[in-house]
Amino acid sequence: MEKEFLNKLYMKSRADRIKGLALSNVISTEDAILLKDDLHLPAEVADHMIENQIATYELPLGVAVNFLIDQKEYVVPMAVEEPSVIAAASSAAKMINLAGGFQTTIQNRTMIGQVVLKDIPDMIFARDMVIKHQKDILQKANEAHPSIVKRGGGAKEIIIRPIAADKTFQTPSFLVIHLHIETLEAMGANIVDTMVEAIKPYLEKLTNGTALMAILSNYATECLATANCRIPVWSLGKGEYTGEEVRNRIIEACQLAIADPYRAVTHNKGIMNGIDSVVLATGNDWRAIEAGVHAFAARSGQYRSLSSWSKAENGDLLGSLTVPLPIGAVGGSINFHPAAQLSKRILGYQSAKELESIIVSVGLAQNLSALKALVTEGIQKGHMGLQAKSLAISAGAIGKEVKYVADHLKQRKNMNLAAAKEILRQLKEK
Repeated sequence: MEKEFLNKLYMKSRADRIKGLALSNVISTEDAILLKDDLHLPAEVADHMIENQIATYELPLGVAVNFLIDQKEYVVPMAVEEPSVIAAASSAAKMINLAGGFQTTIQNRTMIGQVVLKDIPDMIFARDMVIKHQKDILQKANEAHPSIVKRGGGAKEIIIRPIAADKTFQTPSFLVIHLHIETLEAMGANIVDTMVEAIKPYLEKLTNGTALMAILSNYATECLATANCRIPVWSLGKGEYTGEEVRNRIIEACQLAIADPYRAVTHNKGIMNGIDSVVLATGNDWRAIEAGVHAFAARSGQYRSLSSWSKAENGDLLGSLTVPLPIGAVGGSINFHPAAQLSKRILGYQSAKELESIIVSVGLAQNLSALKALVTEGIQKGHMGLQAKSLAISAGAIGKEVKYVADHLKQRKNMNLAAAKEILRQLKEK
């Protein structure tokens, strides 16, 4: 990868960015031609993806640079409409590179399927019967999807979860059977759903209960990804603040997000700005990721920060982020969506585990940028430059008018849509 062609991409035209990616060998000549003509989801493909399809809804696809993850360099595609997300991720990654980049740990990729039973006459008997016949249950599950078993995956374990009745919320008792399934390179929703539905009648017979449902759980607590990083304290200085002061303020900001759920929600939203953008760009299910991640943030009984920041023995800043990431490297729209296929070629990942490493690292980078801005110059300064362009476009500016309106807008005391329209009107009257 020829890094010099990727320097200051944000200052280059779209055509020069594409050229820089090609010269850096991030994309092929064929992909460069594809991008110059723009990248669209074919109408005939979109029509078969959802019901009652009438159009495609596009988002900007950009790339974040400077990512060094487990000693491998990446240019990371991100699909997002919010200004400053990609710039923030790239900036933080560059800072983290100073001490060796990101180090990641990926748990075994195990998905969870649930069979929920109700009206159990004897919970102890039902539990004992499931334990006694667990080998048969696993066999029936694996017989329902033999292809994944042949590749080394399949149902591996059963967990029994009795849920007591709750008078406060007026909920009855349930017996929930968790089937732990290794889905290998796929996210595996169809695999999991097929298996749990296959064992549902057998579990009803064993427990004398009635099945309420059988379905995947998106709370993927057995599919966790962790990213760690170190930031040299000298690199953290900003304006009037020394590196030590910025480090301490970042740690305190994280402590607030651990203690206060009102702050934690916004803190974690910033993390998800990065995670969702890569999940979406790679054709994965961002809604499933969002649901599981936020449930994980509340696993203590209170919604808290997903990340942690602390001081190293030598004074450096240490960051860590752990999230459930049940993503796939194959299957679904990954196999046919042109943007997802392009993202896969740009990243060059070889497995779902590698993609998890990339995604969790982007989330941690996003968090660092947000916290550093918040505890120093404030979040608005970085946002406003890009927000000015958004306002210019909303006012009706096109082509070179966008830069003109944005530049003049940033000089105004009140930067809003009315001001953008006024500047554009004055420009057109010249």
